[in-house]
Amino acid sequence: MTRVVVGMSGGVDSSVSAWLLKQQGYEVVGLFMKNWEDDDDSEYCSSRQDWLDAVSVADLIGIDIEAVNFATEYKDRVFAEFLREYAAGRTPNPDVLCNAEIKFKAFLDHAMRLGAERIATGHYARVRETDAGWQLLRGLDPGKDQSYFLHRLNQAQLARTLFPVGELPKTEVRRIAAEIGLPNARKKDSTGICFIGERPFREFLNRYLPTRPGPMKTADGRVVGEHIGLAFYTLGQRRGIGLGGSRDGSGQPWFVARKDVASNTLFVAQGHDHPWLLTRTLVAAGASWVAGGAPDAAPGYGAKTRYRQADSACRIEYGGAAPADGFALRFEQPQWAVTPGQSAVLYDGDVCLGGGIIDAAA
Repeated sequence: MTRVVVGMSGGVDSSVSAWLLKQQGYEVVGLFMKNWEDDDDSEYCSSRQDWLDAVSVADLIGIDIEAVNFATEYKDRVFAEFLREYAAGRTPNPDVLCNAEIKFKAFLDHAMRLGAERIATGHYARVRETDAGWQLLRGLDPGKDQSYFLHRLNQAQLARTLFPVGELPKTEVRRIAAEIGLPNARKKDSTGICFIGERPFREFLNRYLPTRPGPMKTADGRVVGEHIGLAFYTLGQRRGIGLGGSRDGSGQPWFVARKDVASNTLFVAQGHDHPWLLTRTLVAAGASWVAGGAPDAAPGYGAKTRYRQADSACRIEYGGAAPADGFALRFEQPQWAVTPGQSAVLYDGDVCLGGGIIDAAA
């Protein structure tokens, strides 16, 4: 019997994944990952309740479960990079790094030591084996697809991974959970990453990064306010800028448009479609390709520059302005608030090809 170790978070998706695998005849073992210890007893991080929920589910479906502490690995491999990026004025996506470094590296290694032949998670994605190797596909529920966060996985990781709910819509996952009586069938989906949770983000970040006030300027160089530190703002941000009223009579809202780290200046612009918020090209570094090799330089691909966004038609290019370990994308339509530090992820239809970290946009 094939042994599968399932990453169980206490949520409904991983719980149903474990049940589905057991129904399919696998020997299933649950593994609960503890990735964060600071503030663990606070109202914002629910890891204790999540563990209790995971144990209750394991007991109901009749599988063993254990907890493993990856807090040190998380702090070294994910959180340290998270802080470095924010300190540099960029906006990282720690979920992408967590999947690559923790869930499909530290967790995978631990599962292999437990005698697992495969691992499984509750991600909404799919894996397909072809003559050329393994492919990462979007989850069938377009509103829940999580392939964007998994684009840094490699062939060895995909070959050992199962995504049981990737073939199902979320409504069906909830229905199954209720039908089999899972105690967390109605549990709300988690938002963001545990160490931030629902807490005020600026307050959290300020515990690790100092404020460094500087001028807030418009595109024509007018000073309209003061920012508290570039790390505390992201491109396209509308709330929390501190510019409540209209400065030019237009009545249009203000958005964070650019950052100049050298002069510690935050540039803001009025109107959602201000030219500074729109771009047709970007360059990305640190490319990671699921199939192992870079896709051909050609048009006909789609790309996302943030998770909750439809694919946008583009051409991928190498050389020129692109870094040696990266690529450039040229979009058919202008992209809004392309943000350094976020991931640009490339697709060929339903196949996720991989991507890189956005370095600059123009």
